[in-house]
Amino acid sequence: MSLVTELILNADSESRYPAPKEIRIFQDFVKTGDQRIRIASVLAENEERIVQNGSARFWERCPVTPSNSGNPRKTASCQRDQGWYVRLVAYSVLAGSEKPLAEIGTVGMKEMYNSLGIPLANLVEAMRCVKEEAVSLFSPEDAIEVGAYFDYILRALS
Repeated sequence: MSLVTELILNADSESRYPAPKEIRIFQDFVKTGDQRIRIASVLAENEERIVQNGSARFWERCPVTPSNSGNPRKTASCQRDQGWYVRLVAYSVLAGSEKPLAEIGTVGMKEMYNSLGIPLANLVEAMRCVKEEAVSLFSPEDAIEVGAYFDYILRALS
């Protein structure tokens, strides 16, 4: 759900117009629209690069892992998941909210990876590498915006 939808639904549930503070939040959301679109576009255009380079960075840091150790099929599955999380970060940037991550991406995340025998510490490090690769594509201001959504994923895994 986007920030705008959330503001409208909150006001409507109380049978009122949006309050001045909510209007200011909406104005800020509109003002940052170009930035959010630009960030999401960069993520979309560079997803493969982000995942490939993030994965290479991970293997440099963790050359031996108990759940994978270079198995091509498992590596491809991990990279597929990493690409999915990059896409969810782009959705969240566009929405101006962590809701896409909260409602789609992180529900049952720890349990799923635990059930697959993937050490969470390795997954955290892999996502940290993907984050580092992603934020390297942006200005400091945009990197803060993108980084916050990756941090949400990292917190969900901790």
